[in-house]
Amino acid sequence: MADHASPRIDTSVAHPARRYDYLLGGKDNFEADRESARQIERVVPTARLTALENRAFLHRAVRFMAGNGIRQFLDIGTGIPTSPNTHEIAQRIAPAARIVYVDNDPLVLVHARALLTSTPQGKTSYIEGDLRQPGQILNDRELAATLDLSQPVGLLLVAVLHFIRDDDNPRATIDALIDALPADSIVVASHGTFEHMPAEQAAALTKVMEAQFRQRSGTEFRTLFDRPDLRLVEPGVQSVAQWWADEASQPRPAIEDVACNGLVARVVRANTEV
Repeated sequence: MADHASPRIDTSVAHPARRYDYLLGGKDNFEADRESARQIERVVPTARLTALENRAFLHRAVRFMAGNGIRQFLDIGTGIPTSPNTHEIAQRIAPAARIVYVDNDPLVLVHARALLTSTPQGKTSYIEGDLRQPGQILNDRELAATLDLSQPVGLLLVAVLHFIRDDDNPRATIDALIDALPADSIVVASHGTFEHMPAEQAAALTKVMEAQFRQRSGTEFRTLFDRPDLRLVEPGVQSVAQWWADEASQPRPAIEDVACNGLVARVVRANTEV
């Protein structure tokens, strides 16, 4: 259990990163985070399963990217470090892989600096930044010192886009990030959805989530990435529980029990092939 906090950490207000840590079985959270998670679980008893399946999707996606030649990773909205993390998976396959983690929670920063250690051949960095300000992330000096944006990058937007409301223009944020990536980069994203829930359950869950939270259907999620220079990897937009299901532990849960969709896409440019 977290027993101290910096002056910038308000322990009386639940934070998504710390609540996610609790749902994953972590200890770096406060009572407000745990109570928020319990409220969600009272409405959706499979909330913990959703968090675990989303995390497993991240693991499979990073292995996919590293196996397809990606040696640089930009993980935005990383959350409190939970092993294995992006750099651990990537560097098992490619020890020289370089990773930049981004989050806007100062508690995450504290733990990241202590725990996100790289292999000697690679590099792992952390920057404090907000997804709603992609320009600041892309222009950060630490990012420039770690990643070469002229070479393919694996961009991870896992379980973070549902905290970007429509009036914050998530499409503009996504476009700014993808515009900065060269051909052969790979984008991985997941997004909370209520589309498989009964209407009354979805309404009850909406009441206990932050005002910032914006669930989106699979179709709405897909629209955020509807660009001519992106090619979705099969099976396209799909429940994270069913993404490359043959590589996951068996049996697979029903999509009705996992309120999250995922996608993987390749970046293509003129005169390049998928």
